[in-house]
Amino acid sequence: MQAFGSFGSFGSFGSFGSFGSFGSFGSFGQDGILACMAEPIDLSLADAELTAFIKAVRQDPGPPARAMGAAELRRAQRLRAEARPPGPEIAHVVDLTVGSTGVGARLYRPSAAYGPLVVFLHGGMWTIGDLESHDRACRRLALTTDTAVLSVDFRRAPEYPWPAAVDDCVEAVRWAAAGGVPGAETAGPTVVMGDSSGGNLAALACLRLRDEGGPLPAAQILVYPNTDLALSCPSTRSKATGWGLTTDDVAWGAGQWVQDPSRHADPEVSPLYAADLSGLPPTVVVTAEHDPLRDEGDAYAARLASANVPVRHRCEAGMVHGFLTLDTLSPAAAAAGERVFADVTDMLDQIR
Repeated sequence: MQAFGSFGSFGSFGSFGSFGSFGSFGSFGQDGILACMAEPIDLSLADAELTAFIKAVRQDPGPPARAMGAAELRRAQRLRAEARPPGPEIAHVVDLTVGSTGVGARLYRPSAAYGPLVVFLHGGMWTIGDLESHDRACRRLALTTDTAVLSVDFRRAPEYPWPAAVDDCVEAVRWAAAGGVPGAETAGPTVVMGDSSGGNLAALACLRLRDEGGPLPAAQILVYPNTDLALSCPSTRSKATGWGLTTDDVAWGAGQWVQDPSRHADPEVSPLYAADLSGLPPTVVVTAEHDPLRDEGDAYAARLASANVPVRHRCEAGMVHGFLTLDTLSPAAAAAGERVFADVTDMLDQIR
């Protein structure tokens, strides 16, 4: 796999709503969902705080996403976001609409100077997540990298199934590439970044822009991305339950976004199945050891490298899905987030 620059480690715990259970070695229950015992917790988790968190999740996992539904998941997520400490102060923060279709967005600018822009696409199983769920993460990203960040409030399922979210994200990238609008100008390279299902959208946006002749972002940053809605990789079974995000919750979200399961292996929704990944921008892919999405992210990084796309890839040891929003819970998760931000800074230094 090609590399350009140094890499540390990275983990994950994004914006999903419930901590249900789904397993790899069990039997089907009355609701048709596979149930099994989770892997035992060992000393491989990154710190004591993360270990305590996972133990608490296992003791009280709560109802699965398919039992809660989108509205209740969003309500629960709003409460979690409100309970977190606010993010750091940023010099300029403004809500606006971008693109020809008026996509909602929030622009964070750490200084008055115009420079590069990170278009950020939040995670949340294509159904939850919003500007507030990732406000703290975007503030940290902008401040740490000294770079403007545009967080995109794309349309979500089930009200707006595929391809609405991809359309919105492509519009946001085009808006940024065109230099923004008066009062929200951008200058320098544009990078697209997404976590979890937002990583899926970032990858799909780059593929569409490549096929349509651009403009392509200068780089893509994919943080524990969904690349295979068919959930065919081994970690969806070995890490299916007991680590926070469950495979069944992801399957529910994928079904809300793409309701026809026969399409889940379609490259228009699952970038891992794209026949040709050449011509895509330099890419950072970071996965987490204890994540059902780990193997599909690793596989996408390997496929990009085989297509001669410059790739930086690492799997964060001892981490779980969604760490970008776990910084107040776990020092190790906070440090993992800082390493991702360092990756963004290093990438921007190399593509300016």
